[in-house]
Amino acid sequence: MRDLALLAIVAWIVLQALKRPWIGVLGWTWMSIMNPHQLTWSVRSLPLAAAIGGATLIGLIITKDRRDYSLGRENIVLLIFMAWMTLTLPFSMLFNPSFELWKRVMKIDFMILVSMVLLYSKRHLMLLTWVLVISIGFFGVKGGAFTLATGGSYRVWGPENTYIEGNNEIALAIVIVIPLMRFLQLQMQAKWARVTMTVCMVLMAMAALGSHSRGALLAIAAMALVLWWRGKNKMVGAVVMVVLGIALLSVMPAEWWERMNTIKTYQQDDSALGRINAWGMAWNLAKDRLFGGGFMIWTASIFAIYGPEPDRVHAAHSIYFMVMGEQGFVGLLLFLTLFTMVFFTAGKLRIQGKARPQTQWLSDLGSMLQVSLAGYAVGGAFLSLSYWDLPYNLLILAVVGKRWLDRKEWLHEKEEPVVYVPAFIKKRFDKKKRVPSL
Repeated sequence: MRDLALLAIVAWIVLQALKRPWIGVLGWTWMSIMNPHQLTWSVRSLPLAAAIGGATLIGLIITKDRRDYSLGRENIVLLIFMAWMTLTLPFSMLFNPSFELWKRVMKIDFMILVSMVLLYSKRHLMLLTWVLVISIGFFGVKGGAFTLATGGSYRVWGPENTYIEGNNEIALAIVIVIPLMRFLQLQMQAKWARVTMTVCMVLMAMAALGSHSRGALLAIAAMALVLWWRGKNKMVGAVVMVVLGIALLSVMPAEWWERMNTIKTYQQDDSALGRINAWGMAWNLAKDRLFGGGFMIWTASIFAIYGPEPDRVHAAHSIYFMVMGEQGFVGLLLFLTLFTMVFFTAGKLRIQGKARPQTQWLSDLGSMLQVSLAGYAVGGAFLSLSYWDLPYNLLILAVVGKRWLDRKEWLHEKEEPVVYVPAFIKKRFDKKKRVPSL
């Protein structure tokens, strides 16, 4: 049943993308972030994302929808980063596996650029945020409930065969999305909606803790610190966060505390020592090779050459050392420049959006984007999600939001419903609302 439901949804998205390619962008984002096909039985191998992406590109060409091809600093740096990864590809130490991952990364980054061409309105930004929240929130809320039900005795894992399959990766994705949930909550008027979102955010935090990821714990701490700093009443905010933190941590079992304590005694933890050895390998490789080693370098043959301890083979589990080893120091510089720019663009939204009531939502968005980026910067130091879509979707929200603000869109943009209603449904609904003549 779920297979048929997914196929019906994808078919609808494909048809709509041909006429309204921005709907295709949202559908592509949903498929790539949530991977709903991995929750089905028989359609996992079908190229559903490719179908949506192809329809979106066709719609981009044939429709008269508004498009924005302007290049800001983030677009330019992303294009340069893509060009650098393409330039380094022929110099990859393991070309065949590197080529496969390069194709995947190029598809992701290309669709990020397409998204910035097709999305332009407040409605688009709100819908994109909802797609991101629902895509990760599905696993986070479920994982939080699971953690509460089991007392944290079992780890929370992500969907199989995806970027976020591991406990560390799903935890970082959850941490990034929690501030976006807070942004949506700030826009809500109904009390029941705000309360529901609060419950969901608490469950998301519980799921991140339930992953038993030490990086996630540090990311949550960084995120909470930025949230507290952004708050108006810091004393009340501090009390609320301390009480909530104590309540969440009191659920976790003794083995969770033992694992978190290894942060202080990392010299005795084999996993931590493996990561440090991988970081040393990435450093040695980047010093030796201008173009880095290419994708998929975390193998015994390369550790034998560059690893401080050649026999200790381990993934980098760090966005920084991952990019450094794979793309060299130039690639790392481009990666850091890109997300530093996004952080400061979000800061401009936070400050400039306060100027008028119509743009206050952008101030909220900019503030929460900075909180998400803080979580990504800290949690990413211990987790491998350098090329995944979600952080780059934060870039889309910041860039499109800044365009909306700079062009004074609030002066002429109509307030539209957040949920798109197909024309034939809207027509039938309007007929039912008509008052019969006397």
